[in-house]
Amino acid sequence: MMNTALIQSFDRVMNELYIEVKKEDFKNRCLALHKELNSPVMMMFAEDDRKENNDFKIYCVFLDKAARQWTIVKTKISPESKKFEALSKDVYSASIFERQIKEMFGIEAEGAIDLRALSLHDEVWPKGYYPQLKDFKIPGHDNLKSGYLFNKIQGEGIFEIPVGPVHAGIIGPGHFRFNVAGEPIINLETRLGFTHRGVEKLFEGKKIEEAIALSECISGDSVFAYSVAFCNAIEKIYGIEVPYQSQLLRAIFLELERMYNHVSDIGGIALDVGFSFCANYAAIIKENILSLNNELTNSRYLKGVNGIGGTSKKLDDKSRILLINSLISIEKDFNELKNMLLSNASFMDRVEKTGILRKKTAEDLGITGVVARASGVPIDLREISSETYKDEGFKLIKHQEGDVLARLNVRVEEFIQSLNLIRRFESKIKYVILGQAQDDTCLKEGFALGYTEAWRGALLFWVRTNKEGLIERCKIVDPSVHNWHGLTFAVLENIVPDFPVCNKSFDLSYSGNDL
Repeated sequence: MMNTALIQSFDRVMNELYIEVKKEDFKNRCLALHKELNSPVMMMFAEDDRKENNDFKIYCVFLDKAARQWTIVKTKISPESKKFEALSKDVYSASIFERQIKEMFGIEAEGAIDLRALSLHDEVWPKGYYPQLKDFKIPGHDNLKSGYLFNKIQGEGIFEIPVGPVHAGIIGPGHFRFNVAGEPIINLETRLGFTHRGVEKLFEGKKIEEAIALSECISGDSVFAYSVAFCNAIEKIYGIEVPYQSQLLRAIFLELERMYNHVSDIGGIALDVGFSFCANYAAIIKENILSLNNELTNSRYLKGVNGIGGTSKKLDDKSRILLINSLISIEKDFNELKNMLLSNASFMDRVEKTGILRKKTAEDLGITGVVARASGVPIDLREISSETYKDEGFKLIKHQEGDVLARLNVRVEEFIQSLNLIRRFESKIKYVILGQAQDDTCLKEGFALGYTEAWRGALLFWVRTNKEGLIERCKIVDPSVHNWHGLTFAVLENIVPDFPVCNKSFDLSYSGNDL
């Protein structure tokens, strides 16, 4: 049972429980919830509230799967101290967020295991400038920090291999520093942030309609999931109930987005072990799904489809026939692809027992999505996002092995489940109520957490609107934020030539991480 003696106040926003505590009780309350709910830190962030209340706020978000709700611990930080007690020594999943809070707000988590900069690279970003403060001014280029300090592994026979940040192909920039002893990798450290765009800052002051369009531009392969998570937050603030028929339509588009990305990853894994025929076959299936998206919505990547309260597109009889017939063809091709891959001894030899991420490591790091489920961690927000999935027989898919093959199998099985879910969703659609337009006469101040299970994993948006209905604060957590560190553990004891297939089996987003 929760001890309420030290709690200052409770607040509830639909399925969100906010617990406000004093700063000195913040860490203990968070640790208690972490243990009680068996949840990593799903999100942790700061808010500059000096103008209204002369303080900062710190929020720490946990997922209560049993109650299908979010529990958020909140505390106030004075502008004079700008410090709070770190969680990361006890809950490692808090580390990345403590680093973000320090570099964006200048608020230090005392005793943190790591406070190095993430996106504001030391060589080009001067000291004492924190861009998410409300009174931030663009700095000059004087007073630069020293260079980034990588963790050093030293000893006889240990070699260091730096890779990136510029890579061959069209992937984003990221620096990977390997330490090897002979052939096996004994340490990998990543450095990202090269495509940081200040996205959360860009949301501030935006109208709702502008913010929806911005949400669709954050990560190009997750357009629809981003817009759903953002709209979910706004719908909760405004008390807008999304009609069941529109929920079904959103679910269809989310699953189409999941399918084209999953088959793309399957092809990428095949390519990275030299199985080019299967990679090309997967590319054809992906193209067929993108073409289907375009026929249904006039957008290959589902831009401009979602809106507050529903969608701007509907499925008429012609579209529904096209959808069902296309799924038959896609399923036939996908089954051939699956059989070619899983029956090939050379392919199986490269992916089985390669890049193992153990369940305990995944839990400690707060890993989410496909990667978590392949390591036996049962987390999928489709279980709690709405009744839509539950009503249609959704079942969480997971494997225990945690290797490249397990991550491949999760994608294969989820692709097949997505096909079946779309068929069930389509059969329930009778009519579609289009999204409710935002009316300037009913602007509302408030805050809420929006979320969805994107194809990579849990995607979260915390949004606060002001009295004018403009975005006051927006915090975004892409699943890649949690999962990049998992890759550094999965490659240990593997050889460097196996890094590409390990990396592809995670398939993490640079743009989603470098917000």
